[in-house]
Amino acid sequence: MMTSKERFMAVINGKKPDKIPVFPLLMGFSAKRYGITYATFAKDGIAFAEAQLSVYEKFGLDAITACSDAFRITGDLGGDLIFPDNGPPYLGAPLVKNESDFNALVKPDVHDGKTRMADRVLGVSEMAKAVGNECMVVGWVDMPFAEACSICGVSEFMMMLYDNPTLAHKILRFLTDIVIEFGVAQLKAGAPTVGAGDAAASLISPELFREFALPYEKMVCDAVHKEGGAVKLHICGNTTQLIGEMIKSNADLFNVDHLASLSYAKEMYDAAGKAFKGNIDPVEHMLQATPEKCILKVKECIEIAGDSSFMVSAGCEIPAAVSDEVFKAFCDARDL
Repeated sequence: MMTSKERFMAVINGKKPDKIPVFPLLMGFSAKRYGITYATFAKDGIAFAEAQLSVYEKFGLDAITACSDAFRITGDLGGDLIFPDNGPPYLGAPLVKNESDFNALVKPDVHDGKTRMADRVLGVSEMAKAVGNECMVVGWVDMPFAEACSICGVSEFMMMLYDNPTLAHKILRFLTDIVIEFGVAQLKAGAPTVGAGDAAASLISPELFREFALPYEKMVCDAVHKEGGAVKLHICGNTTQLIGEMIKSNADLFNVDHLASLSYAKEMYDAAGKAFKGNIDPVEHMLQATPEKCILKVKECIEIAGDSSFMVSAGCEIPAAVSDEVFKAFCDARDL
């Protein structure tokens, strides 16, 4: 029988696992089960790790992820973050509104123990020490395009693509170096795989994606590969028109949101020899579902995937309010 880590790596490497890995994205769900506020979950790497480990032990997952929010780098660049008790932190006001703001940025040191990046690295280290031999510990970064949207504001950065593309590229290149250092630090802390979010990229056309997202995603993926790690690219939303471009990032595993066609994703990722996961609707088929309905949806996804390199997953984060009974059904459905 394979360990969870062996099962995960078999799928990544295009080999047949003993059973399909279960790899959900858990944030608020873990914090709630562990009995801590989301603010603590996002601020305290030790508490964060303990929350993820407690859910792993209770439900028998094949991977756990060091993801809590998209504002680690933004905070370390000087952004004024707000930390609600019941949800992820967010930026109070855009950090970069013009070129002068950008020029004033100072690159943070991921190894400085006072940074939010270092706190995530600490969480990765704690998870890896506890279960890294048996379970896949997945680090987390946000790709440069997503980071640019974080520091500038989503609508503001989208306008910059048209109004000042030169500045947009300067911001993206600056952030790419930080993202790479952040990802590599998590690899060295014990995460063989790094998850990479680029949700905002689902909002742009394939043409804009090719210019402003893909080159920087590829730089991150190539740097992680150079250090011996793997990358899971996570782009929420309807990515159907972007899948062909996303494959060019050289990521190893791709998340498929419920808004995209799993059949089409299978066709595309199979042709490219890539692994994928998804695409259960975390609301309709989990939050609002009975255990029986959730099981049927998981089995439907498994049937569509067939012999593909596939993992059981929701299209995005599992809501905190999903019941233990439904989540257990989600985790156990592959064996039924």
